[in-house]
Amino acid sequence: MVPGSSRDKIAAWLGEDLKIRVSAAPEKGQANAAVEKLLAKALQLPKSCVQIVAGHTSTRKTVEVSQLSDEDVKLRLAQIIDRADGA
Repeated sequence: MVPGSSRDKIAAWLGEDLKIRVSAAPEKGQANAAVEKLLAKALQLPKSCVQIVAGHTSTRKTVEVSQLSDEDVKLRLAQIIDRADGA
């Protein structure tokens, strides 16, 4: 996660990690909330289905997504990244 970016964006896969940029500041959980909201919207899920479960004060987060398999999450995010790259 890259807080304080110019805009919110799911940037790219870096191996098994997903690079996410959020404009929110890394203060009082604002950036974490922005990550959860961005992922929920991208995955077309309610915000309650996306939760940071580890790394709350780190730029490296562990996120739990309910209602989708790991494979479905990766597929949906890959499609979003491909569209953003113009593929």
